[in-house]
Amino acid sequence: MAEIKVGVVDVFVIDPRPDGWKVLVLRRAAGTRCTGAWEVVHGRIEGDERPEDAAIREMREETGLTPLRLYNVTCHPFYLHRFGVVQVAVVFAAFADSAVAPTLGAEHDQGEWVGVEEAMERLVWPRSRHSLTDIRALLRSGDAGPVEDVLRVL
Repeated sequence: MAEIKVGVVDVFVIDPRPDGWKVLVLRRAAGTRCTGAWEVVHGRIEGDERPEDAAIREMREETGLTPLRLYNVTCHPFYLHRFGVVQVAVVFAAFADSAVAPTLGAEHDQGEWVGVEEAMERLVWPRSRHSLTDIRALLRSGDAGPVEDVLRVL
């Protein structure tokens, strides 16, 4: 029987600029899982850490950036067959300034601020493209509007 575990976070680092959103995409480095794949900030929730704390920590570790605002957006499951676990990722949108270049950790060899359509083309996982669509729908005005009190974490 497979176990269900909430154990990871996905963090979409975005700059919702009036002239067009910028999304930070990261390319996996050689010698890591999924070498060459484009993704967003992704990482494990450690110990008793809350998902939002993991999102902030992973964003700092993988990009050197700190969120100006943070929103919880959705959750998505995926199966890890090696472990017999259905992993659930908590998905966040983190606002940041695209004028600031990321400082990458060892697991990524490239990071670029790109437009939403280019991000959609680069992101390897379909669930990432779905999450980005949800983020655009929820935060299209630059905040979460009438659901700001429910979605905004920071």
